[in-house]
This record gives sequence, C-alpha cells and structure tokens, in this order.
Amino acid sequence: MLVVMPTYNERANLEPVVAGILVHPFTRVLIVDDGSPDGTGALADELAVLHPGRVEVMHRTGPRGLGLSYIDGLRHAIAGGAETICQMDADLSHDPAALPQLSAALQHHDLVIGSRYLNGAISVVNWPLHRIMLSAFANRYIRAVTGLAPRDCTSAYRAWRRSLLARLPLQHARTSGYAFLPEMLVEAARLGGRIGEVPILFVERRAGVSKLSLPVLLESLLVPWQLVLRGGRVRRPGRPHRG
Repeated sequence: MLVVMPTYNERANLEPVVAGILVHPFTRVLIVDDGSPDGTGALADELAVLHPGRVEVMHRTGPRGLGLSYIDGLRHAIAGGAETICQMDADLSHDPAALPQLSAALQHHDLVIGSRYLNGAISVVNWPLHRIMLSAFANRYIRAVTGLAPRDCTSAYRAWRRSLLARLPLQHARTSGYAFLPEMLVEAARLGGRIGEVPILFVERRAGVSKLSLPVLLESLLVPWQLVLRGGRVRRPGRPHRG
C-alpha cells in the first residue's frame, strides 16, 4: 500500500507519523510537500535517504492547496502502479495503527473511509464543541445535497483500490481545498464504486496550526451544489457497506 500524505509546515509531526506508517511492512509513503517554509520538505528528503524504497518525496511548486496536493500525489501513485493507495493527514490526527484495518476492508470495497461517525458515535478527541457541531453539520449538509450515503464525507483518511481511483477525473477536479474530499466521494459513487467505512479515532493535532479558514468553509458550502448541478444527485443503491 502506498500512503499519499500532503504536508505544509508539518516538520514537528513528520518523523513520528512516518515511523508509525513504516511499522507496517506492507506500506510505502509518498510525502507531497507544498513548499513548506518550516523545512518540512528538507526533513522529508532526509527520511527518504534513511528509508530507501519506502519513502518518496514530491516537492510541489505553484498554487498551494490540499486538493491540488492530493491530485498530484494520487496521480503519481496511479502512474507508479500502486494497486492499493491510502491518503491521510500528516498531523497525527489519523492514527497509522488503523492502516491494517483500512487495507483489510479493501478486500470487499473499492474505497474505504476511516470514519469518525459510525453507529451513532462521534469518535474525536480534543475538539471543542463548536468544531464537533460544525463537522457534524457539514456531513449532514453534504449528504442531504448530494445524496451520498457514507456517514463521514469529509474524512481525509481513505484507502482506494487502484481500479476505482484510476477512473476518477482527478485532472478535472474543481476544488483546491477541503471540498476536494466530498468531490472525490461523489465521483467515486457516480462510477459505481463500492464504498465502505471503518471506525477510527480522530485526534486533534498536537503540533502546528490547522489549515481551516473562512474561504475554505465557504467553498465547502458551495461545492456540493456545484457537484449536483454538474451531474445530478448520487443514486443510492442502499446503505454503505461497513468493513
């Protein structure tokens, strides 16, 4: 499994998260650095030297954005022939210990979401109440507008089969920030991908600064409607499978 991990000013978190990923012998890491001024890219290069064949670094130039980083990283993973591809944050909010569970669920699904909202539970740590309410509202809103079935449409912790990911129109994505996440999900559902969810515990970052901002939130409100206008609501064959 190739883990695609965008970074921007994540120097304090990079070493422990990479170590957590490489504990699993079936993993490799592609660090996609977005020109971090704090030296994250240089540290990533050092880790690539320490772990030849298991850590690779892509240094992005040009416009920044989470979605843009994922597009470049995921397209690189597809071109490199990886059969299973995971995407995750570099801030230790996504526990690498969940990678075996995500990988195992791919036996029955084309896309597996590491979900914070399954079985009526909210699995987050160190979030203030307003952040929990905002996230819960965002997911309800996205599902209501688009017709998506998964409970956690905004989770960035996902594992893909290459056979589905390679069919997504990544080069034509309309969003550059967090709204890229539900956009990918809508495209996967429209292609008939088997989408599953497994429970994870999301832990708020311990170091660094969140990239969430007002423009990002506004984009997230508008994008679901743009997706519906572009291709209609997602047709639900039934409830999403859970691995």
